[in-house]
Amino acid sequence: MPTKNQLIRHGREEKRRTDRTRASDQCPQKQGVCLCVSTRTPKKPNSALRKIAKVRLSNRHDIFAHIPGEGHNSQEHSIVLVRGGRVKDSPGVKSHRIRGVKDLLGIPDRRKGRSKYGAERPKSK
Repeated sequence: MPTKNQLIRHGREEKRRTDRTRASDQCPQKQGVCLCVSTRTPKKPNSALRKIAKVRLSNRHDIFAHIPGEGHNSQEHSIVLVRGGRVKDSPGVKSHRIRGVKDLLGIPDRRKGRSKYGAERPKSK
C-alpha cells in the first residue's frame, strides 16, 4: 500500500488495455498467404477436429485462422482473406477465413446461412 506522499509524487498508473486486433491493423478484412493447414482439438467439454491454418498477413503478422464449414480445398501457399471473430473453444485462434473469396472455395450445396460460406443461391425451377 503506497503512502500519501508516494501517491502525490507518482500517482496511480492506469491499466493498459491489450489490443485484441493487433494483427488486423483495425481493418475489416486482411489478405494473407497460408503457411500451413492443420487440425486442432478444442478445449475441455468439446471434442472435434477444428480446421485451422497459419496465415501470414500482408502486414507480415502471423496468425491462426479458423476455416469454417464442412470440407475445404485449402493448402500451403494459397491466398486467402481473413476476417475477425474468435473461436471460443480453440485457444489462440482469433480470426476466421472468408469462404468463396480468393483461393478458398465456398460450400456448393449449402442452403442456410449461405452468405457466410460463399454459397450460390440455388436455381429455382
